[in-house]
Amino acid sequence: MLLIYSNPASQEAIAGSVDEVMAEVDALMKELSESGELAGGQALAGPETSRTVRVRDGVPAVTDGPFIEAKEYLAGYLIVECDSVERATEIAARWPDARLCAMEVRPIIDEVPE
Repeated sequence: MLLIYSNPASQEAIAGSVDEVMAEVDALMKELSESGELAGGQALAGPETSRTVRVRDGVPAVTDGPFIEAKEYLAGYLIVECDSVERATEIAARWPDARLCAMEVRPIIDEVPE
């Protein structure tokens, strides 16, 4: 899984070039679709729309906002099916957010069928 991180500074940096950045994303998505490596993905709404749920002693407590205060936030994700973590890292390095903020590459644990 490629986790896409953003922050206010990176969003401001692309404000004047959204069309170019989206064209770059679209080209990479097309390439990954054609190669069969793209398994899914989605952009996420901004952190101001999130809710954090904690259950303590059986009592749920719901608060607005992310779990922790941070400048960077999870903005979206891609699921890629690659031959290696190195290939996933290569894809992440080509994603515009890698230049503007950060991308995290994290393997998905396969569920073992019963």
